[in-house]
Amino acid sequence: MATALAESAGAQGLSSPNPPVGAVVLDAEGRIAGAGHTREPGGPHAEIVALAQAGPAAAGGTAVVTLEPCNHTGRTGPCSRALIDAGIAAVHYAIADPNPQAAGGAETLRAAGVAVTGGVLADEVSRGPLRPWLFRQQHGRPLITLKLAAAADGRIAAPDGTSRWITGPAAREHAHAQRARIDAIVVGTGTALADDPALTARRADGGDHPHQPARVVLGHREVPAGARLRGPGGPLIDVRSHDPHAVLAALPDALWVLVEGGPTVAGAFLAAGLVDHVQLYQAPVLLGGGAAAVDDASVTTLAQATRMRREAVTELGDDLLIDFAIERG
Repeated sequence: MATALAESAGAQGLSSPNPPVGAVVLDAEGRIAGAGHTREPGGPHAEIVALAQAGPAAAGGTAVVTLEPCNHTGRTGPCSRALIDAGIAAVHYAIADPNPQAAGGAETLRAAGVAVTGGVLADEVSRGPLRPWLFRQQHGRPLITLKLAAAADGRIAAPDGTSRWITGPAAREHAHAQRARIDAIVVGTGTALADDPALTARRADGGDHPHQPARVVLGHREVPAGARLRGPGGPLIDVRSHDPHAVLAALPDALWVLVEGGPTVAGAFLAAGLVDHVQLYQAPVLLGGGAAAVDDASVTTLAQATRMRREAVTELGDDLLIDFAIERG
């Protein structure tokens, strides 16, 4: 299952709005014969990719999948039937499919005489690449991460407005790798006009990642014709509003959205209750002045502050990446 979980990372961003699933097929002797992840919508699911790699070795073997095999026919056929037809003898999955349209694969497999086990490493898998899809199934909207890159005193720019680069190369490389896994990245027109960002997902060698997120600009001002946002990269989506809910309306199929705008956009999403996860890239720098990371006019007293729960701390060179989950009553 750990191998299947690692495989599923390759589907994140690529498979949306379908779940990013990983699968491994073992032969009858317990040796890995195939592994894969879900492809783009309309392409094969993870089980089909793994079965194709395994070929005849799948007969009498075992399939290990991060999500219960689907049981419906859409743009592709049901994976439960493909596993049965391949002669798989046992299936182990982590998470039961919460989508009633696709659920029922476990029952179909059992009815065909396949041994089925659910819940394998379920907690670990639910915190992995499936997390945004599971969130959308429960809440009907994408998981929204607020990204902050700040000095140790919470400033995102010096008093003269300079901000490149507060964090170091390891933190920037990590941030670009994450862009390659999300569906959309959001900034305000202030950031778009002041910084002229490309908002692309780039590798350390300067090349582009295969998957590029949609680039969303929130606000009423026009993105200039020669802006980098109009160049190569994901599609540009102009949302002529200051309401974060309008961003969600413009992204009906997104699973994971990254808010990377300035303090005003960050504050707007927080005030709207539309931040679920915060990633703080913190640099060992003290600026002493300049813009703060968040401008939320709705908070006037400590009792109104947004409370968070720390999930993880990662060292990235001299910087720290701190992951927080928003705590809601």
